[in-house]
Amino acid sequence: MPHKFNSQDILGAGGRLAQHISGFRPRESQLAMSDAVASALDDKRILMVEAGTGTGKTYAYLAPALLSGEKVIVSTGTRNLQDQLFHRDLPTVLTALGVSVRTALLKGRANYLCPYRLQIHLDDGRFPNKQTVHELQVVAEWAKKTVSGDIAEIANLPEDATVWPLVTSTADNCLGQDCPLLDECPLVKARQKAAEADLVVVNHHLFFADIAIREEGFGELLPDATAVIFDEAHQLPEVASMFFGESISSRQLTDLAQDAVGEMLQAAGEMRTILDAATALENRVADLRLVFGDDSRKGVWAEVSGKEAMPGAIEAVKLALAQLSSNLDAASSRSKGLENCHRRAEDLAAAFAKLTGATPEDQVHWFETFKKGFAIQFTPLEVSKPFRDMVAGRKSAWVFTSATLAVHEDFRHFAMQLGLSDLESMQLPSPFAYEKQALFYVPRGLPDTSDRGYTQAVLEAALPVLQASRGRAFVLFTSHRALKEATEWLRGRIEYPLLVQGSMAKGELLRRFREHGNAVLLATGSFWEGVDVRGEALSCVIIDKLPFASPGEPVVAARIDAYKARGRNPFVSYQLPGAIIAMKQGAGRLIRDETDTGVLMVCDPRLVGRPYGQLFLQSLPPMRRTRSLAEVRDFFALLDSIQTANRDETASA
Repeated sequence: MPHKFNSQDILGAGGRLAQHISGFRPRESQLAMSDAVASALDDKRILMVEAGTGTGKTYAYLAPALLSGEKVIVSTGTRNLQDQLFHRDLPTVLTALGVSVRTALLKGRANYLCPYRLQIHLDDGRFPNKQTVHELQVVAEWAKKTVSGDIAEIANLPEDATVWPLVTSTADNCLGQDCPLLDECPLVKARQKAAEADLVVVNHHLFFADIAIREEGFGELLPDATAVIFDEAHQLPEVASMFFGESISSRQLTDLAQDAVGEMLQAAGEMRTILDAATALENRVADLRLVFGDDSRKGVWAEVSGKEAMPGAIEAVKLALAQLSSNLDAASSRSKGLENCHRRAEDLAAAFAKLTGATPEDQVHWFETFKKGFAIQFTPLEVSKPFRDMVAGRKSAWVFTSATLAVHEDFRHFAMQLGLSDLESMQLPSPFAYEKQALFYVPRGLPDTSDRGYTQAVLEAALPVLQASRGRAFVLFTSHRALKEATEWLRGRIEYPLLVQGSMAKGELLRRFREHGNAVLLATGSFWEGVDVRGEALSCVIIDKLPFASPGEPVVAARIDAYKARGRNPFVSYQLPGAIIAMKQGAGRLIRDETDTGVLMVCDPRLVGRPYGQLFLQSLPPMRRTRSLAEVRDFFALLDSIQTANRDETASA
């Protein structure tokens, strides 16, 4: 039964949350957002909310969602945010509200132990190295006592451990209802719990994977909901592009070969025909990888499909797949595992033929190569139509929220990407006093961003700032090439601990950054968003360039061409809004709490030298601005004296 929602009773002074959470203070933006969410849930409307950092948007949507009486899906950007929301924020709000609402956490299948695959590999005994054997033993011991089967519980194994593909399932290799260990399956249990829950916490990848599966006419992961709330909604266009497209990878093909051998040994002893066919497939896939060239890169399919050796290499993979499929068909009656491998071989053969064939209309046909593998993909030029159809097909409330949805108070870019209209939007300011807490520094004298010496010039301008901040900085780059150059240049030039993205797992990098208290973290990509470091450990964020998507990326290039073909300006309509939203995310790493202070340094001279630079400036928080290094040094000197005085006062107390 729904409760009538009153934001003041819940989030106001003396409200339920204030009574339950020590130090809780009401915020006007949070109250306004919670009222808007409650109204959207009641009326089954579309609502977009840009809520500045510090608004407390999680509580602002959880409270009305839990009291609405609706069946709610909350989708977050990452698994880490998903865990934080479910294990920390949700219990807090539930306790404060004093209501009984069934909740569930649901992740993608790769996050759950597969007891069947664990058993197969324990019995198999063929492993690439001793480390994998050790990792398998760790998983086996944990499997005896876990309740959820969520592999995130195993903190002492890295995210890229070689054991994970051996003990988790994919949509390809899962036996489904035919699995002999179905009753023990953590994924099945998690789905059953989600189906019975009133509020389910998922992530964007799982949400769209479910939509894609449903459109193909298969089972449904998520319960039918009457309300969907997307947190970190700015990520949706990119994630949706992945799932409304199609892809095939060398990993899928080699996994099939390895699983076929494993199932053969499990069910039929050694069948030479399957072993030979599986080995042949692995070899032909490796041969095809060589045809792409040595580099790890992305490109349009037409770049490589015309290579002289490509048709023959593709045909060889098709023949190897057909031979393995034929041999598996002959053995499929011996076990459900072999039967499943035969089905996979047939499905992969069809997908491989399609993705190495003609390019469909309105799709970008592209490839990506890695050190030892490749992927071939179709990505839709636009996701607006399938996304709009998805929204129109469900009689639900839809709430989209993030700290970065608008471009200078304008939501049209985000709404257009998702094909949404007839919606309510609101932009709520951060409660932080940016004018007092932060200084925005754009250095003088930097060369044009296309200059070969640009990255070194950025580093030379950043070095005195890093010295003034005494480390305690993120230096964010827009390319891996610049990140690599910076790593080599800064080593030996700063006395602070230097941490570099890619040298260890992201979580471990952040743990060490906080622990050191004076480190400099060099990063790109994933560190621009979803990273929360509060306090003195992060007092400076340096950004090398305005984060325009590379026009060399095949999907970006194709979309630019599509805008031109329609007579629209791709820079104004597509590239610029995307860069502004990405910049807001990067800048948002600096001030995460009302007591945080620091300097945001953006090095790109286009910020002040080009007319569009004003749009970036207008979209960023209202920080005090300077172009003077001396003012930056004075700012940090004042901060240091205040922080020292505060520590002395605390010590004496």
